[in-house]
Amino acid sequence: MEKLDLLKLFGKRIKELRLEKGMSQVDLVSKMQGNIDTTNISRIESGRTNPTIYSLYRLSEALEIPMNELMNFKIEE
Repeated sequence: MEKLDLLKLFGKRIKELRLEKGMSQVDLVSKMQGNIDTTNISRIESGRTNPTIYSLYRLSEALEIPMNELMNFKIEE
C-alpha cells in the first residue's frame, strides 16, 4: 500500500468518527488542545498530511475515544 492511500483511509476514518459524534470540523478544533485550525483537520481528513503522534492523541481526546480507535479501519490490498 502506498503512503497516500493509507493517509486517505486514515482521513476517511477521522471524518467518519467526527460525523458519528455529530461534530463539524470547527467543533472538533474547538475541543482539541493546542494550536490547530480547521484547514489542518481538512488536510488530515482528505489524506493530504501525515499527522504527528501528538495530533493523534489530541484527536482521540477531542473525539473522546481511545487512540487505537483512530486506526480501526480495514486495509484492502
